[in-house]
Amino acid sequence: MLFNSIDFAVFLPIVFILYWFLFKSNLKLQNLLIVVSSYVFYGWWDWRFLSLIVFSTAVDYTVGQYLRNEENQLRRKVLLWTSILVNLGFLCLFKYYNFFIDNFTAAFSFFGTEISASSLDIILPVGISFYTFQTLSYTIDVYKQKLEPTKDIIAFSAFVSFFPQLVAGPIERATNLLPQFYKERKFDYSRAVDGMRQILWGLFKKIVIADNCAQYANEIFNNSADYGGSTLILGALFFTFQIYGDFSGYSDIAIGTSRLFGFNLKQNFAFPYFSRDIAEFWRRWHISLSTWFRDYLYIPLGGSRGGAMMKVRNTFIIFIVSGFWHGANWTFIVWGALNAIYFLPILLTNRNRKNIDTVASGRLFPSPNEFLSMGATFGLTVIAWVFFRAENMGHAMAYISEIFSSSTFNIPEIRPRNTTLLIIGFLVIEWYGRGQQFAIQNLGIQWKRPFRYALYYAIIILIFWFGGKEQEFIYFQF
Repeated sequence: MLFNSIDFAVFLPIVFILYWFLFKSNLKLQNLLIVVSSYVFYGWWDWRFLSLIVFSTAVDYTVGQYLRNEENQLRRKVLLWTSILVNLGFLCLFKYYNFFIDNFTAAFSFFGTEISASSLDIILPVGISFYTFQTLSYTIDVYKQKLEPTKDIIAFSAFVSFFPQLVAGPIERATNLLPQFYKERKFDYSRAVDGMRQILWGLFKKIVIADNCAQYANEIFNNSADYGGSTLILGALFFTFQIYGDFSGYSDIAIGTSRLFGFNLKQNFAFPYFSRDIAEFWRRWHISLSTWFRDYLYIPLGGSRGGAMMKVRNTFIIFIVSGFWHGANWTFIVWGALNAIYFLPILLTNRNRKNIDTVASGRLFPSPNEFLSMGATFGLTVIAWVFFRAENMGHAMAYISEIFSSSTFNIPEIRPRNTTLLIIGFLVIEWYGRGQQFAIQNLGIQWKRPFRYALYYAIIILIFWFGGKEQEFIYFQF
C-alpha cells in the first residue's frame, strides 16, 4: 500500500478511528490493532511475503527469551548468530543470490571455463532490508544486555511490523520504539496537528518535487547516449532532488503518521543538501541507516580508535556495505566506495566533526565560505548519485565521461522551466526551516489563522495539481 494512494487515504482514517475511539482504553488491543493493520498494509502489496515477517518476528522473539536467562557465553553467541544468520539468510536469498551467481559464473568465464548455474526468478519482498535491520537491532541489543528482552509478543510484533515505517524506514532501534508499545498512549491534539503538517510536507516532497523530477531524470538517464553533457548534468541534478524528495518525503509521512498514533520516531533526514562537507552529509542523510552501521558494524570493527590503516579499512567496509545494502549491483558498491574516498581525507585530518551545528545558524544567509563548502559538497554528491542511478558500470562511466566533455558548455536540450521553479521554491522553504525537524514545522505558526490555512491549502492544491499516476517510492526496491 502506497502512502500516496487512495487506498491509504481510506485505510489511515479507519485505523485511526478504531485506535482512538474503539480501543483507546485497552493498550493490548491497541497494539493488536497495530499488528493487524500493519499486516494488512504490507499484505496489500503481496500477502505471501507476510510469512517472512511473521517468521522473523518469531525467531527473534524466541532468541530473546532464551537470552534472558542464558549465562553461558558460548550459547549466547550461538543464539545471537542464529538470529543473524536467519535474518541475513533471507535477505541474501531474495536480494543477493542472483548477483553472486551471475558474478560467480562470469568469473569462471573470464578464465576460460564455462559453468552453468541457475538464477532464481523471485520477487524482492518490499522493505526486507529495513525490517531485517530493525529486528536485528533487538537481538543484538539484548545480547549486549543493553535491552531487557520483552515477554509481550504482541508488542514485539507491533515493533517489527509497525506500518508507518515498515517498508522504507526510518530503521528504528528496539531501545527507542519497543518501550513505547508498553506505555499507555493518550491522544495529543498538538502532536497530531504537528504530525499532519509533516505528512503534508512529505506528500509535497514526493508528489510535487520527486515525481516531477523523476520524469526528466528518467528521460535523460534512459536515453543518455542521445544527449550532451549539459543535459546530462540536468539529469543528474533532477535525480538528486528526486531521490531526496522521494525518500525524505516517505520518512516525513512515516514520522507524521506515527505521531497520529502517539509514537515518536527518530528524524531520518536533516536537510543534507545544506551540508558543508561529506561527513556532515552522512550525519544528515538516512540517519537511521548511517547510525545503524556506525553502532553495529563500524564501532565493533574498531571504529576510529586504531591507526590510519584501520581507519581506512573500517571506512571502506562501512561505506561499501552500505552501498551493497542498497542493491545487488556493482554501481551501488562503487557509489559506496566513492563516498568512502570523499570521507577519508576529512577523517584522517580529524575534521569529520568540524560541522555539527546547523549551517548559518541564526543568520538568513550563509557566509561566502559556507556557500562554497555547500556547493562543493553538493557537487561531489551529485557525481556519486550518477553511479547510484545508472543501470550498470558502463552506463555510469559513459554518463560521467560525457559530463566532463566539451558538450557540457552547450545549451541543454531539455529545459523544464516549471520543475526548475518548483525546486527553487522548495529549496527556499527548506532553507528557512533547516533548523527544525521538517521544513514547515514552524512556518506560519505565528500567522493569523486565514493566512496559515492559506499556506496549507496552497500546498494541498499543488499536490493535487501535480499529482497524477501513483508512483512507488524509490526505496521500495531496496
